[in-house]
Amino acid sequence: MQVLAILIAAVSGIAMAYQGSVNAAAVSSIGLVPTTFTVMVIGAVLSGAYMLIEGTAANLGIPSLTSAPWWAYTGGVVGPVITAAVAYAIGKAGMVNATTGIILGQLGFAALIDHLGWFGAEPLHFSPIKIAGIILMAVGGRILLSR
Repeated sequence: MQVLAILIAAVSGIAMAYQGSVNAAAVSSIGLVPTTFTVMVIGAVLSGAYMLIEGTAANLGIPSLTSAPWWAYTGGVVGPVITAAVAYAIGKAGMVNATTGIILGQLGFAALIDHLGWFGAEPLHFSPIKIAGIILMAVGGRILLSR
């Protein structure tokens, strides 16, 4: 099952690279904020349609929504920021440089989340080998960012 999860994560990484590239192209045509807004609206419409088809739209009732901790909804605030930041970074720094920064930022924060058990995650403490892996990723990132 973990192999499937990693494969799905890899596919989402491909989709994120695609989305960042096309969003950066849209930014050059219509601007950063209009691109971010358009992407979010399209995502909301598609998600809403999927919920209607799947039959989970009823889960949007007040009792269901209040059962999650308040911080579980901060992704709604962070989502547009991520979309705008990625489109901006790719447009200014290029795909590989921006993606390197994104991955290193994700890895560092994900390691903290795992280690400290934030946001309801089961703590997965650092081991020396994981610390070495993070250091190697950082070194690799530095190599990718060099000219």
